[in-house]
Formats: sequence, C-alpha cells, structure tokens
Amino acid sequence: MARILILNGPNLNILGRRLPGHYGSKTLDEINQALTAQAQKLGVDVSFYQSNLEGDLVNCIQENWGNIQGIVINPGALTMYGYSLKDALIDADVPVIEVHLSNIYAREEYRRHSVIADIARGQIAGFGWRSYTAALDVIAEIAKES
Repeated sequence: MARILILNGPNLNILGRRLPGHYGSKTLDEINQALTAQAQKLGVDVSFYQSNLEGDLVNCIQENWGNIQGIVINPGALTMYGYSLKDALIDADVPVIEVHLSNIYAREEYRRHSVIADIARGQIAGFGWRSYTAALDVIAEIAKES
C-alpha cells in the first residue's frame, strides 16, 4: 500500500480561527480526518505532520525517506523562502504536490512566488480544504503508477 506524507508548515495549526475568509473554517484536524477517510477509499496510507519550524519539516521528510511514495505539502509562509525545505523535498525523490487553501495568485504580491513550485509535480490552490483532497486523489494515482 502506498504511503503518502501530508506536511503542513507555519500557522496551519491554527486553521479554523485564522483568517477564515481566506482559509475557511475547518481546523487542521478536521482536514486530516477527511483525508484519512479519503485515503481508505483510495487504498493508500497517509501520515500527517505539522510544524511552525522549517527544520522540523526537513527532519520529518528525512526521517520518512525510503518509506513514502509521495508528499502533499502546504508550506504556509515557507512557500516564499523555504529553501532548505525545498532541498529536502528534492532529496526525498518522490512526487510532491504543493497545496494552498487560498489562491495565492489572487493575494498580496509577496505570496505569489513559490520556491517549491518548480520541483513539485503540480500545485493546487484556491479551493479551501478541497485543495488537499484534490491533491490526495492525484498523488494516490501517481504513487500507484510508480
């Protein structure tokens, strides 16, 4: 069974109360519960990790090296400057899908640049919590094809 790592960066631990107009009202736990149910239907295993610290996300990727077939990541504020995170994703050598709850291209100029985008298989943004479920659908298919 393919194993997918779902990573969340800074401030995503406070979803549900953080700018609900941009990020929605679901908490990260609620999103993870929806992803767990979806993973069962898709026949994949998911594990979750969130940190406000870039080094912790890097450590998580490195600790899972060789045991995962894909990564779905919402880098949060690290989207614009998380170069060590980018390097860890490259070194993981598995398909990566970048997700964002809001449409980062319809927001402030500084949010429109992603250092992850050029190494990701794709980016899904602007669909709220559904960005995650769409990404899981895609990464599960990619993992099964590998």
